[in-house]
Amino acid sequence: MLSSYYEDLNAGDRWVSRGRTITEADIVMFAAFSGDWYQLHTDREWAAKTPFGQRIAHGLLVLSVSSGLWDLAGGTVIAFYGMDNVRFTAPTFIGDTIHAELEVLEKRDKGPNRGLVKIKQEIKNQNGKTVMTAMLQLLIKKKN
Repeated sequence: MLSSYYEDLNAGDRWVSRGRTITEADIVMFAAFSGDWYQLHTDREWAAKTPFGQRIAHGLLVLSVSSGLWDLAGGTVIAFYGMDNVRFTAPTFIGDTIHAELEVLEKRDKGPNRGLVKIKQEIKNQNGKTVMTAMLQLLIKKKN
């Protein structure tokens, strides 16, 4: 879907990404990169005593990984314009495989060469449980 031109996108269009398994290495590298070493993500014994019963992925890691699941091969995305209503609705555990489900909600013309597309994104795990939602806005090229 995100490899399509603005004119080819319509409200209601849906797309499902490939999967991506979240690993312990992902969590450790994200903690190192971000500086977020909170025990819920990095301390097995501490996390075992929480309501989750184990370590969970950083919400911002899940958000970051989700952008890597988008199909950008067509080169039609000009820019990531913004994001609203981000919610982390369930934990993502080490070993979970997540994928993105995107739906075009609306379009707005932004001139002769581009348009703004609002997209609902749901990130789901291997059991179909939604772990994250967000409303995305992307600037998309027009054909001319």
